[in-house]
Amino acid sequence: MNQDPDRIALHARDVAFDWSALPLHWIPGEPFATHLLDVLHLLLPEGERWFVRLFSDALPLVKDPQLAEDVRGFIGQEAMHAVSHQGVLDHLATAGIDTGPYVGRIEWVFREALGDRGLDGPAAQEWLVERVALVAAIEHLTAFLGQWVLEASELDRAHADPTMLDLLRWHGAEEVEHRSVAHDLYVHLDGRYLRRVRNLAIAAPMLVRLWAHGVAFLLSRDPEPGRARWRDLARAARLGLCPPLGAMLRCVVAYLRPDYHPSRYGSTDAAVAYLASSPAARAADGSAGAA
Repeated sequence: MNQDPDRIALHARDVAFDWSALPLHWIPGEPFATHLLDVLHLLLPEGERWFVRLFSDALPLVKDPQLAEDVRGFIGQEAMHAVSHQGVLDHLATAGIDTGPYVGRIEWVFREALGDRGLDGPAAQEWLVERVALVAAIEHLTAFLGQWVLEASELDRAHADPTMLDLLRWHGAEEVEHRSVAHDLYVHLDGRYLRRVRNLAIAAPMLVRLWAHGVAFLLSRDPEPGRARWRDLARAARLGLCPPLGAMLRCVVAYLRPDYHPSRYGSTDAAVAYLASSPAARAADGSAGAA
C-alpha cells in the first residue's frame, strides 16, 4: 500500500520538554514570527486528538495488515504530538497568556463541526471516509511544514530557543515519517480524486483562516502588543522564519496531480537523521531501551 521505498516502522516516542526557561519571544526580537509559529500549539492538541479518534474508528475497516500497522503507528505519534504541544499551552498560561477563548473555538471545530454527528450505518461510514479525506489533505500541508522546519537554518541563525526548535523539528520529522499514512488510508477506503481535491479546497482556507486569527489573538495578548500585518508576514518569510508563499502555493498545486502520492514529497532520510540527533527523541529512545 505504501509506495515509499524508504518505508520505516512508525512508533511513538515518549518525548519530554522543559519549558521553565522558555522566553515569551523565543525568536529573539521577533514577536510576530514567534507568534506565527506559536499558533501551532493552539491548533494542534485538539486537532491531533481528533485525528486519533477518527483513525481509531477507521482502523477496523482496514484490510491490509501493513496499512493497519502504519495507522496504529500514526495514532501513537499523533497522540504524543498532542501531549507535547499541550505542554506549551500550559506554559503560556503560567506566563499570563490565557489561550482559552481561542482554543475553545478550535475545540468546537473538531468536536462539533467535525465530530460524529450521531450518525450510524452507511451514513456514519460515509462521514468517516469524508473526514479521512480531510485529514489526508491536512497531512499533506503538515508534511510540507515538517520538511520546511527541518531545513530552516535561518531559525538557528536567529538564535531561536533550542528546546522549542527541538519540539518543532521532532514533530516535523515525524510528520515527514508518516506523511503517506492518511493518504494511503483514504485510497484504501475510497480514493476518489474529486473528493480528495475537494477536501484540500476545504482544508487549506480553513487552516489559513484559523492561523490568521491565532496570530492576531496571540499578538493581542502579548505584553508588547502588536497587530498582524501582511508586511510582517512578508518580512518573516524573507528572513526565513516562516515558509515562503511561493513554496506553499506549489505545495497546494502538487496535491492536485491525479498521480499524487506523498512519498514523492519530503525526505524520509532527513527525518530519520534529525530524529537520530534530536535531544528529546534520543532521550525518549534511551529511556525506552533502558525499560
